[in-house]
Amino acid sequence: MKHITKYTLASLVAMSLINCTGDFEDINTDPNGISQASLTQQNNHIGSRFSPLFSNVIRVEPAWNYQLQQNLNADVFSGYMTAPTPFAGNINNQTYALVNGWNGFIWSDAYDAANGNGVMPYAREIWQQVELSGDESGYKFVYLANIIKVMAMHRVSDVFGPIRYTKYNDYETTGQYDSQEEAYVAFFADLDEAIDGLEAYVGDAQFVAFDQSSFGGDIAKWRTFANSLRLRLAIRVSKVNPTLAQTEGEKAFNSNAGLLDETMTIDMGGFVHPIYTISKVWGDICMSAEMESILKGFNDPRIAKFFDAPLDETLGDYKGIRQGIEIEAKAQYGSHSLIGEAVEGDSKVWMTAAEIHFLKAEAALRGWTGAGDAQANYEAGVMASFAQFGVGGADAYLADATSTPNDFIDALNPDNDYAYPSDVTVAFNVAGTNEEKLEQIITQKWIAMFPDGQEAWSEFRRTGYPRVFPVVVNNSGGEIDTDVQIRRINFVDSEINTNGDNVQTAMGYLNGPDTGGTRLWWDTGGSNF
Repeated sequence: MKHITKYTLASLVAMSLINCTGDFEDINTDPNGISQASLTQQNNHIGSRFSPLFSNVIRVEPAWNYQLQQNLNADVFSGYMTAPTPFAGNINNQTYALVNGWNGFIWSDAYDAANGNGVMPYAREIWQQVELSGDESGYKFVYLANIIKVMAMHRVSDVFGPIRYTKYNDYETTGQYDSQEEAYVAFFADLDEAIDGLEAYVGDAQFVAFDQSSFGGDIAKWRTFANSLRLRLAIRVSKVNPTLAQTEGEKAFNSNAGLLDETMTIDMGGFVHPIYTISKVWGDICMSAEMESILKGFNDPRIAKFFDAPLDETLGDYKGIRQGIEIEAKAQYGSHSLIGEAVEGDSKVWMTAAEIHFLKAEAALRGWTGAGDAQANYEAGVMASFAQFGVGGADAYLADATSTPNDFIDALNPDNDYAYPSDVTVAFNVAGTNEEKLEQIITQKWIAMFPDGQEAWSEFRRTGYPRVFPVVVNNSGGEIDTDVQIRRINFVDSEINTNGDNVQTAMGYLNGPDTGGTRLWWDTGGSNF
């Protein structure tokens, strides 16, 4: 009997394949006359569900969906980017007046199967189809779907906290939430099961036709990605549950699945990166003040890949905007640096090789067996990032023990100036405390993960690094502390209106009220050691 949770299919399948997807017959009947038997033989009845799984983890089309799913929240809150546009009269996410209509897309892209959206519904359908088939070999598709599901849903949990996860597949309990702790324990269990279960299918080519990643259907690489994701999540919980974190982290180091040594990307299907559209076409997102301070202060050559020179040449080579300032019109700051060639091309990044080195560097600081040497991992991470973005000079950069982030000077209003509150350097501080070393590791990790603001925001909240600037204008009505900054996003209106009792229960899993000022489970605050 598989460890994967199974339910009585007589009622479940009837409800799920009729009620959840009322057009099930149409979806599974090819208009050109291909029979269900033929579809089954080619695994298309299962494989067709992978496309929406891939596309909704980080949604790229339409661009405005990404703008609401991630750009006008995590990309901004992470200190990566700032919008010059004063949306809603400057009463918006950037000034902590959280816009429920915007933020609902973070949730709907994970749960709403309407119009092809949703991660959880399609992962459930893959499981159902495999269950119906009675073919044990079909479980490789369940394992693969669960890896993608964990990739998507840890990001959703890292926004809201409690999510609907372990009880989702049973229609009697599908609306019930897990606490974030329960969800993370389930993430680890799903990854463990996928890594172990897929080992028997290494070399199997049946996923090739459905894989939209750079792995090309290689099951061995998917095991490696799952193991790398396990390490990411282990580090994520290292402060709140050190024992669980170390257990899962050392499991990742000891696994025969290995860890990524390449950047994992997803084919966007001919679409341009949504940030390209949002920035270079619409002019709605620019370089942040933090990016200017850190990259220019470090003389970091990656700046030319991340950002363009300002449209206004009088602003110098690169110019950023501080988040949460008074903006009356887009024309004020719209001529600042737009996002550069890092968002050009036809793929999106899910995980970089550089991130793995930085995860190992932090694990080494925490004394995890198998992590290696912190300095060696840190330097390997920087080198991997330089290689990823095609820039040279990594050796000289890593030897720089004097350059520090610049103070930020606003081009228009000195009230927005900000002195960078740290003298962190690039060259690894061998004699430093673990806290000082961690600031170096996370600052470089933050640079290397650009433009994925979701991961960057999570790491900032967990560690306090790098030093993201507080907003100048706080329109939260006291719900979000200016100095503590935003910690999460409140539950969405669609859930409150349709699943209210379960949302009320989920609110009880929080460490405070359902506001943007309440810390998540793994966001403990205080010292990192």
